[in-house]
Amino acid sequence: MKDKLTKTNTKSHQTDRKKRLIIGGVIAIILAITPFLFYLYKYAPDNSKIWETTLFTIESKGFSNAQAYIHALYTKITFVIITSLWFLTSKDWWKWAILIPLTMFLFQLLGVINYQISYIDNFDFWYSLPIIMPIIVFLIWISRELNKTIGHLDLKDEIEEELENYKKNNNVN
Repeated sequence: MKDKLTKTNTKSHQTDRKKRLIIGGVIAIILAITPFLFYLYKYAPDNSKIWETTLFTIESKGFSNAQAYIHALYTKITFVIITSLWFLTSKDWWKWAILIPLTMFLFQLLGVINYQISYIDNFDFWYSLPIIMPIIVFLIWISRELNKTIGHLDLKDEIEEELENYKKNNNVN
């Protein structure tokens, strides 16, 4: 019975390890691609409002040319990808703070997609404020709770240490 349980446990551990390796590899590839996304705009024509290739056609929308549109679009996409991966892979309690810049980048991306060039990056912070404020309040609350817990743990450690010293000094078992 124990051998069967050990084999199942080992197989499960190997599967989890393989899965983590694949996910880590995908994340590494995405991160390695992001600089290429960031500089993709250099391949777009800077003197035309339309960029036509065999795969796609992109119009400059409200931008002066296709290159400016691609630059704005892929800059925002790159930041959304990087901050999303950071949020998804972070194991720290403060990972929720990453949602603040991620929310701002998403609003900026929507501004680029909606082709209202006069509003891009100007009011995104104010539009994202209703989403950001609850996150900030939540982070402050978690921080206070963690400080209380850490304080209680420190106090518990001090009490245990004092009891151990008392036992040693008074030969109590």
